[in-house]
Amino acid sequence: MQLDHTLIALADQTRRSILKHLANGEARVTEVAAPFPISLNSVSKHIQLLERAGLVRRRVSGRDHFLSLEPRPFDDLTQWMLKTREFWSSRLDSLEAALRADDAIEAASKSSKRTLKRKRK
Repeated sequence: MQLDHTLIALADQTRRSILKHLANGEARVTEVAAPFPISLNSVSKHIQLLERAGLVRRRVSGRDHFLSLEPRPFDDLTQWMLKTREFWSSRLDSLEAALRADDAIEAASKSSKRTLKRKRK
């Protein structure tokens, strides 16, 4: 599932930093890798994961590899998050209503028990 690839890609700080860099526009792989204290090979593995998720697009020009951000997976993720939030919000609203009803019943029961105790005295 594409959403799984997107979430896995976003789970790592290095990959999120790469995406943040690419949000400023297209960049060479070497430019993207420069700020990281890891090897170019390690950064390339992160980039491959981002490509697999569809978050990054690569363009080759001669020996240079250029990367750019691909926004569509973010749109898909946003839609999924909104639907999930809507689902859980309605479920939690129903749970809250049920708990409030239970609290009201319990309060009424305690009140009626106190009234019975007063009458017996």
